[in-house]
Order: sequence, then structure tokens, then C-alpha cells
Amino acid sequence: MPFCPNCRYEYQEGIKICPDCNIPLVPELIDDEWVIVYTSDQLYDVQMLKDTLESAGIEANILSQKDSSFPATGDLAVIKLLVKTNDVSSAVNYIKQLKNAKPDNSAE
Repeated sequence: MPFCPNCRYEYQEGIKICPDCNIPLVPELIDDEWVIVYTSDQLYDVQMLKDTLESAGIEANILSQKDSSFPATGDLAVIKLLVKTNDVSSAVNYIKQLKNAKPDNSAE
């Protein structure tokens, strides 16, 4: 069944254009919802996790609410790491593995 990517309404076969939105229908909806999987007050911590997830093929974004106009609250702002809904389980597993990993002290 085709769907409208804008209003997300499902139509019967044979309909090609959404009558409400006037845009072409697609065979299936793609879930582009973003979910918070990690928060921190340290940008480097979130950036490291983002880079690690992306190297594993998981698209990630950072949402920082730090505001340079108000430096007093800058260090108190929460930085969020977001991934797409279909990647939440994999991302959370990677993050847990990284946070539970013991540092390698064998190079000392």
C-alpha cells in the first residue's frame, strides 16, 4: 500500500498522488524520528560516542543547548546524543560496551 510521506496516510493501490498534500506517494514510510540515547555535560564525551557510532555505521547527531550568550549556564547545559529510531538498540549496546570497557594499562 502506498503512503504519503508528508501526512503519513495510507492509500489503496493505484493512487499515485496524495489528495490532501498533492505530493507523490511512496511504497513505504521511512522512520526518520530521532531519539536521545545519551546525555552529558561534556561535549568531548558526546563527540567521542558520536564518532564511534558513526564508525559503526550508525548515523548520530549532537544537540547542544550551551549558549555563549549566557556563559554562567554554559557548563550546566546538557548535551544530547541522538540516533534514528531504528538504530536505538544498536547504539545503546555500543554505548554500554564503551562505558563498561576497562582502560588498557598494558602499555605502561
